[in-house]
Amino acid sequence: MKVEVVGAVIRDGGGRLLLVRKAGTTRFMLPGGKREPGEDDLTALARELAEELGVRLVSAEPLGVFEAAAANEPGARVRSHPYAVTVTGEIAAAAEIAEVRWVDIGAPGVQLAPLLSEQILPALAPQSAYPGESRDER
Repeated sequence: MKVEVVGAVIRDGGGRLLLVRKAGTTRFMLPGGKREPGEDDLTALARELAEELGVRLVSAEPLGVFEAAAANEPGARVRSHPYAVTVTGEIAAAAEIAEVRWVDIGAPGVQLAPLLSEQILPALAPQSAYPGESRDER
């Protein structure tokens, strides 16, 4: 079985990456999720970011397509279409998200989803500038 998802690469000013952990799971992953019928990537991504984090999508740049073993569905593979995004609003865990965490890319001790650790992070490593950012609207 293959699960298709969209994901958001959101970085803060220090280059840390925003990751989420769903309720009942142990691994961190990019915010995002599955498309609903009729949705394109950006519509799904905007909806997921609003539902999961309470933020509004401002801009998004595609980063490619990546595939690995699914973190939370045994025997399944996940195919992700991640985007470097800019969001606005105050980030807070909502819906099925149990925890949000800003993570330094090389920091040990954070259990990451295979897709993130094996595919996406290595693809982001060579970039000298950090794509995606968060802007807090207060």
